[in-house]
Amino acid sequence: MKTSIRSIALTTLAIVGLALLPHAQAVVPPPDGGYPGGNTAEGQNALLSLTTGQNNTAVGLNSLSSTTTSSDNTAIGAGALRFNTEDDNTATGARALRNNTTGGANVANGVDALANNIGGTANTAVGRRALFSNLGGEENTAIGNLALASNENGGSNTAIGSFALSSNTFGFGNTATGQAALFSNTTGKVNTAVGMGALDSNTIGFFNTAVGVGAGHGITSGKANTAIGSSAGAHQTTGSRNVYIGQGVLGIPGENDACYIDSIFGQTSAGGVPIVVNSSNKLGTVTSSKRFKENIKPMDKVSEGLFSLKPITFRYKKEMDEQGIPQFGLVAEDVEKVNPDLVVRDKEGKPYTVRYDAVNAMLLNEFLKEHGKVEQLLAGAAEQAKEIKELKATLKEQVSLIQKVSAQREMSKHAPKVAKSDQ
Repeated sequence: MKTSIRSIALTTLAIVGLALLPHAQAVVPPPDGGYPGGNTAEGQNALLSLTTGQNNTAVGLNSLSSTTTSSDNTAIGAGALRFNTEDDNTATGARALRNNTTGGANVANGVDALANNIGGTANTAVGRRALFSNLGGEENTAIGNLALASNENGGSNTAIGSFALSSNTFGFGNTATGQAALFSNTTGKVNTAVGMGALDSNTIGFFNTAVGVGAGHGITSGKANTAIGSSAGAHQTTGSRNVYIGQGVLGIPGENDACYIDSIFGQTSAGGVPIVVNSSNKLGTVTSSKRFKENIKPMDKVSEGLFSLKPITFRYKKEMDEQGIPQFGLVAEDVEKVNPDLVVRDKEGKPYTVRYDAVNAMLLNEFLKEHGKVEQLLAGAAEQAKEIKELKATLKEQVSLIQKVSAQREMSKHAPKVAKSDQ
């Protein structure tokens, strides 16, 4: 009896002790989505066709339902990666990467993101309908609602912001950062737009760069334009190779090779030097220090060619100056005939303008030469004046002497005569 009570007590203590010991607990009910090969499926038809593929995760109706041997895909959302047969895709959102078949290494996060992609690879779409129409375009990045939504086969585009590059179809190498940046671009390539509405009217233009809200807003098909500043270059449409720097620097529609920089006109830079530009579009200043020069020698008679130049008055053509302001200067072709070194040439080697700074230096040389002659004449005149003064003094002395002699003779004529006495 004692043994039985003791046994019961020990058994009870053992059970209580075991109950107090920590132990693992299984999930109740147990997960029903775990499959061999590291695959996870949850939802109707999820990973329905899987055979040897590994490390796939499908959560949602028809997610990854066509995948057989592909691996490392993640699909979360109804219809996500439904027709996929390739590796390394990630789709989060209803119908994200839905039609993808052979495209790999894509990331889609958002409802209908990359929904129609078929064979495009290495694309990243974040946002509703981002890269929605992409078919075979590769290495595109779209972040924002409807960013790159119309892109089909364009590649290497980057769109950040709602509607950024939204109309792009086949354009490539474009970068749009900001709401509706490069919004209308369809086939234009290698454009860069930073700012809300920057380059938003561009359709087929290429190599354009716009930084600022509405920068390059009016450009449609122009190329190689640069606009920096809010609304900079907003009036440009089809012109090319223009530069606009500064807020509200608008430009003229259709013009080419123009450069506008704000905050220069009307400003004074005391003690500064003039800026010049060469045919290679390099800005710089003219240096006068001896340490930058060689073969220094007097100008001498070189400047005498200036006497053959013919200064004129004129007006620029209307396409260059609508106001027709009167101008004064020289004709480069005429100057070239007198001295080719006085002419600046364009990229084709044709006379473009006159080196007026050199003309001024030559004018100085001629002035100094004439000044030397005047100095000589003045010195001669001073010598002559001295001689004349001396002659006048001599003449005055002679006149005085003559007058004395004449007076003495007169006195001698009228002097009384003494009679001789008889002896």
